[in-house]
Amino acid sequence: MSVAVRVIPCLDVDDGRVVKGVNFENLRDAGDPVELAARYDAEGADELTFLDVTASSSGRGTMLDVVRRTADAIFIPLTVGGGIRAVDDVDVMLRAGADKVSVNTAAIARPEVLSEMSRRFGSQCIVLSVDARTVPEGNEPTPSGWEVTTHGGRRSTGIDAVEWAQRGQELGVGEILLNSMDADGTKAGFDIAMIEAVRAAVSIPVIASGGAGRVADFAPAVHAGADAVLAASVFHFGDMTIGEVKDAMRAEHIVVR
Repeated sequence: MSVAVRVIPCLDVDDGRVVKGVNFENLRDAGDPVELAARYDAEGADELTFLDVTASSSGRGTMLDVVRRTADAIFIPLTVGGGIRAVDDVDVMLRAGADKVSVNTAAIARPEVLSEMSRRFGSQCIVLSVDARTVPEGNEPTPSGWEVTTHGGRRSTGIDAVEWAQRGQELGVGEILLNSMDADGTKAGFDIAMIEAVRAAVSIPVIASGGAGRVADFAPAVHAGADAVLAASVFHFGDMTIGEVKDAMRAEHIVVR
């Protein structure tokens, strides 16, 4: 029996409010995270991802409060990312009500932190967030043609995105959150080629993120190898509902919850 594909709304939170832009720029307010979370839970979302997009130390208190209130308002798994730098940060988020944490920049700085986290809390709690883009002209090429970025896709690392996903699996993470920075917020569809490349390199679940614009965009990502599909603005601003996305995938003979 096939494992059901998960549909995951993403709340990008800045100073206690949900925001959304294109390629992480020109952010606009999309509402209260607790209210949106409760709405998505009622609409049939399978999980919720909550990303603190500024993750400044001054915002940590706000973030923890919002995480607690969000966790109290929903009955589905909650993944929290942004500012997770050390093993103790994972402990704080799990105690605040998160079920999983997503790690990005800290793992690039010191990959061993992923194995430390997964050993202490279990692989199922640790998600490696990979913000990947096509290597720009003039930059050193990578084997796959995609590179890992930080700072909302603005800063190059020179690390090959597919190899990094593979390394994350080796270090014990339970899932890869694969976000196409080229497609993020464009509503032009998921980066199918990148999903296929990462799927071929890892055996753990892959969450496809970046580019959803129509209900028809989700099935191709699943056919390319995604185990879950994530979107933000199309849900926040009413372009489509969770139910409509699931109906469209069912019509493509994809098993959903």
